[in-house]
Amino acid sequence: MEFSTFRTPIDQRYFEDYEPGAVFEFGPIEMEEEELLAFARRFDPQSIHIDPDAAASGPFGGLIASGWHTVGLLMRLYVENYLTAVASLASPGLDELRWTRPVRPGDQLRLRVTVLEKRRSRTKPDRGLVRSRMEGFNQNDELVVSMDAMNMIAVRGPED
Repeated sequence: MEFSTFRTPIDQRYFEDYEPGAVFEFGPIEMEEEELLAFARRFDPQSIHIDPDAAASGPFGGLIASGWHTVGLLMRLYVENYLTAVASLASPGLDELRWTRPVRPGDQLRLRVTVLEKRRSRTKPDRGLVRSRMEGFNQNDELVVSMDAMNMIAVRGPED
């Protein structure tokens, strides 16, 4: 697979710079055990996430990260590398969130983002909607999570 690069730096990127079919990859970022435990204790306190002994005899044979933590790590890569720093307006949400494989302490995650489509707003001509597929992979090239994100992004100007 051939990956794309943006021609425009993140601090100069607008709606026009996102091209359907472009594929980007970012990372890696590590799922650190102490962060995994701290996140799960606070936000997702299931035994498979917070108790190594109980998790060892559970359905996954060991401690696994909360899916929400995994999404959070990948969101960091998304924001730092893909999402424009100057023209991101908001997100109306995401679709089709799937956790396909457990993430374990020490896993090295990377994010693949594919621009699925973009369309200019009919009611607000200063912006457009970019729909992107986000896929997280571990160090073994196994898909661990996927989702389709939508972002409202400002256009450069009315003449574009």
